Amino acid sequence: MNTAPSFPSAPAKPEQASIPAGDSSPARRLVITPVRGIGEVRAGDDLVELIGRACGRELRSGDILAVTSKIVSKAEGRTVPADRREEAVEQETVRVVASRETGNGTTRIVENRLGIVAASAGVDASNTAEGTVLLLPLDPDASARALCRGLKRDFGVDVGVIITDTLGRPWRQGQTDAAIGAAGISVLLDLRGQPDGSGRPMSATVSAVADEIAAAADLVKGKAAGLPVALVRGLDTLVTVGGMDKDPGARALLRPAAEDMFRQGSTEAYEDGRRSGTKTGYNAGYDDGHAAGYEDGYAAGYAAAASEARRRARISAD
Repeated sequence: MNTAPSFPSAPAKPEQASIPAGDSSPARRLVITPVRGIGEVRAGDDLVELIGRACGRELRSGDILAVTSKIVSKAEGRTVPADRREEAVEQETVRVVASRETGNGTTRIVENRLGIVAASAGVDASNTAEGTVLLLPLDPDASARALCRGLKRDFGVDVGVIITDTLGRPWRQGQTDAAIGAAGISVLLDLRGQPDGSGRPMSATVSAVADEIAAAADLVKGKAAGLPVALVRGLDTLVTVGGMDKDPGARALLRPAAEDMFRQGSTEAYEDGRRSGTKTGYNAGYDDGHAAGYEDGYAAGYAAAASEARRRARISAD
């Protein structure tokens, strides 16, 4: 029998992340609790039942559940044999952003079919059965919506759900969890136009609160603790009651290509520049050569015509 966890409203235990927030935050007090008792997830398992049973009657409207993508992938049967890993990476890849040869082979940073830029398209061999690898969920936003609906149906609560995965970061060492799917929650907090601490209006601040929640929740879930779900309490204002079918989900966190200033790695950017320069140089050279040839031909024709005119003048004079 699984034992339901305790979700205290008193000061957090050491295993919890309790973060006092300032006035500009959506919460004055944030409590994050690991959800125990879910167990190993297998293909076809009902995550609503597993998570709901583990949370018991402690789940409240306004709560947010941070759910590791691996258990979603397992429940959805997104497992493939490890010897098909390269094939899976190719199938999941839409665009190669950068690649580098290392002592362990080729490291590729790619954009996958979900629009997420990640190493190996998010195909992962950790926390899965020996000889297998896991692909990301087919549609993490849809998976989050299904969890929201199911928990509303079974427990009568309006909660937010974030599907999380570990991502690396350009220019920074280490990895952190981020939101790859979401439902029932505002994933971005737009503070533009609001005054800062000095009273000046902010012009560019849009907080990626779903990513911040995912990263904070990982502090109590961990990578090897067997705790794939965390319950986040204190961010009720971010939960969009009844709006789970209308909100854009975690896709709203993806930067549009037109705004991406670092869309390519250095090697790929160099190759594109070289190809573009070669083509531009060829066209310019062709145009210059054509113009020069025209000028040379005109001059030669004019000289020939003048010479012929002088020859005829001499014949006429004779």
